[in-house]
Amino acid sequence: MSAENDNQPLPEETGQDNATGEDEVQRAINAFRAEAEAHKDRALRALAEVENVRKRLERERDEARTYSVTRFARDVLTVADNLSRALAAIGPEVRTKADDSLKAVLEGVEATERELKAALARHGIKPIEAEGVRFDPHLHQAIAEVPAAGAEPGTVMHVVQPGYTIGDRLLRPAMVTVAKAGGAGPRPNPGNGAGGQFDSKV
Repeated sequence: MSAENDNQPLPEETGQDNATGEDEVQRAINAFRAEAEAHKDRALRALAEVENVRKRLERERDEARTYSVTRFARDVLTVADNLSRALAAIGPEVRTKADDSLKAVLEGVEATERELKAALARHGIKPIEAEGVRFDPHLHQAIAEVPAAGAEPGTVMHVVQPGYTIGDRLLRPAMVTVAKAGGAGPRPNPGNGAGGQFDSKV
């Protein structure tokens, strides 16, 4: 080795090794940070997915609880209709002249109808407002148009069969007659006009 080489400073004396080592440490730190961020991002995505699944399951559970009685409720509505028709068929004069036993029967039927309506309401089944309101094809089914002096065309004049909703869905549309804009005599709905075709499936 020459004397000239002997006079050159060693790498550790110039600090080159320290600089190289610090760069490697910094690169390793940056790599670990990037990996940690990637793991954190995956963990957050997984948590968000779990939360979405939880909310969807809760929504499906609530819907199942609300709408599981739909088919049964439609059958029960027929019973409610028959009770209402039976009570409506007995006019005030008959009630006035009725003996105590008939009055007791009538009171029992009325109490049964009240209890049935209360039971339906407890399960989220509510009657649809119809008479005197504007015809709504999403809630009402028109079976006839009738002349109605003083009534605005499209107003529901009479409810032939009450409609019901369950939760926020239609259970059964209200069958109604609707005021028309002139003419004489009722005209049956052909079935393809407003309210003629209605999907009441839940």
